[in-house]
Amino acid sequence: MKKFIFGFAVLTHVFMNAQTQIIAHRGYWQTQPQTTENSIKSLENAQNLKIYGAEFDVRMTKDGVLVINHDEHHGKMEISETSFKDLENLNLSNGEKFPTLKDYLKQGKKDRSLQLIVEIKPAKTKELEDEMTAKTIKMIKDMKLESQSEFISFSLNICKEIKKLEPKFKVQYLNGELSPEQIKNEGLDGMDYHYSIFEKNPTWIADANKLGLITNVWTVNNTEIYKKLKNQGIKFVTTNIPNILKDAK
Repeated sequence: MKKFIFGFAVLTHVFMNAQTQIIAHRGYWQTQPQTTENSIKSLENAQNLKIYGAEFDVRMTKDGVLVINHDEHHGKMEISETSFKDLENLNLSNGEKFPTLKDYLKQGKKDRSLQLIVEIKPAKTKELEDEMTAKTIKMIKDMKLESQSEFISFSLNICKEIKKLEPKFKVQYLNGELSPEQIKNEGLDGMDYHYSIFEKNPTWIADANKLGLITNVWTVNNTEIYKKLKNQGIKFVTTNIPNILKDAK
């Protein structure tokens, strides 16, 4: 009986891993009432959905504090040119305090079943990118979240720096110009491209899968596009409507 249960559990795990998995883009924020992208509440909402993961964006303030924000600006303040003390005076549109990476990781740690998809945003210089990357990795390691964290970036330098510092970390490139073979040659783990890139290069999903690369796509907010990509063998889909796509057949 124990062998049967163990075998069933293994088959279930393999089956789940073979399915297209859903990642909430900047958390799950298109709710009723609607909250704000990249907020702690949006991460909590994603945790409650029981999906694969939640993506969020990391930037660094002028005084070296890691914060969560997609755009270069928070209000009218440029994050990289502003101290955290000034930035935190302006709350998010849902009333939350401007979140730090530490805040976000603390919430992420409350649900170990949800993967944290950490997007490290490009900076103005390689030195700043390297500093931000090193600080992000250190914080994740200090909080013992290594197995729960995966990494993406539009900066090839950041992607390669992560692999240099922690070769076992999963790293995917976002920018879209590298073929699966080039991704493999760069020593990265996968490609996370806008769906239009895969439409222009219809063999790339299959080619990447054959090479053992992670295949991810953003930002899919249409069920028909999702189904088409799923049929092509995409492994992960990043979306603003995770509540809908998780139940799409």
